[in-house]
Amino acid sequence: MIKKIACLVCCFAMISTMALAQQDAPLLTLKDAVEIALKNNYNIKLSQNNSTIASNNVTLGNAGILPVVTGDFNDNNSRQTTKQTRNDGTVNNIRNAKNSNNNYGVNLNWTIFDGFAMFANYDQLKQMDKLGVLQLQDTVQRTVASVIDTYYNLISQNEQIKALKGAIDISRTQLRIANDKFAVGRASRLEVLNAQVNLNTDTGNLVIQYQQFKTTKIQLNQLLIRDLQTDFSVADTIIVDEKLALADVLNNAQLQNPAILSAQINQRLAEINLKQVRATRYPQVGLTSGYTFTNSKTPAGFTLSQNVHGFNYGLTASINIFNGFNQNRREKNAKIQIDNAGIAAKQTKLDIESQINSLFVAYLSGLDLVKLEEANVNLNKKNLDITLDKYKLGNITPLEVREAQRNYLDAQSKFFAAQYQSKQAEIMLKQITNSINIK
Repeated sequence: MIKKIACLVCCFAMISTMALAQQDAPLLTLKDAVEIALKNNYNIKLSQNNSTIASNNVTLGNAGILPVVTGDFNDNNSRQTTKQTRNDGTVNNIRNAKNSNNNYGVNLNWTIFDGFAMFANYDQLKQMDKLGVLQLQDTVQRTVASVIDTYYNLISQNEQIKALKGAIDISRTQLRIANDKFAVGRASRLEVLNAQVNLNTDTGNLVIQYQQFKTTKIQLNQLLIRDLQTDFSVADTIIVDEKLALADVLNNAQLQNPAILSAQINQRLAEINLKQVRATRYPQVGLTSGYTFTNSKTPAGFTLSQNVHGFNYGLTASINIFNGFNQNRREKNAKIQIDNAGIAAKQTKLDIESQINSLFVAYLSGLDLVKLEEANVNLNKKNLDITLDKYKLGNITPLEVREAQRNYLDAQSKFFAAQYQSKQAEIMLKQITNSINIK
């Protein structure tokens, strides 16, 4: 018995410590949490960098439209022993003669026509930039949605903790009444023990709830990229936006959903790919030009040294006449890719609409349950108060008190769950339509 009492005292002490820590912890508002995540979250930073890279790639030079100018330098040297026999029969022996040849200058290569592939390349780069922006927006929305969802999860759990504390208070009252009755001979020892068991059970449930609450706090700190043990308190109210309309959500998704917009861009990219493939049917025309300096020394030659400099220019052209029927194969595959992109876009649209409809059902049922469970909480609270009064007078059994207490706690749990369900569905619906705004 002494061990049980000691264990119970330890549990109460731990619960009291947790409660005081929660009260003393600084308040973290939802707005502050979102701002911290937007500033620190690694996934957002990675997406920002990737989007910047895609934006940097949108240049005429990267598309192949601009000329390429290079500065070139070559220096070749050799040592040779040469024996020359001239027409008149004389022999000339040259030993270890050093030969040198160096040239340097500026050269230009410019593709002026490649079957319009360069313009398709530029269009492709712009589409990739748009895709990078969409992916960044999607990452931001997903991260913000995770922060908001976790924050409201903490609020729901905190309300559950308050309900469990209320259950413990009731169990303590029941235990005190049972002890008072036992002291005057109006109750058996069994009734006292049952009351003690109920109090122990409620205390254990509260400890488990505190553990879950702490774990969810760690998850939120992880999203905010800060010390996982940072303590904080949260608000105590879940306000659900009750003005969402299914038609509006579906229409907004068509215009703003990142997955749908990305699928449309992928369609455009597939069409651009066909243009790039077809471009190889046309001639490839380019200009070459440069200004070169050449110095050479050949002791064994007819000319001992030579210096040349000047401007050069030219035109190059080539056309694909036959490449093993690969051109036709590539064009056929490019057309199939366009078809696949269209199918993928339709599938994405259907998936999003299905997800929206399912979430909207959860959203509406959650709103209905909130109203129902709120009324149920009030009814069970009145029933519990009446039950406790009757128990004090000795008109009902402890089991009836426990049943009323359990019903009240269940009603509270269902009410908090309904609130969180509606809010969670609302968050996801706004995430899908890229319209999360905590303001």
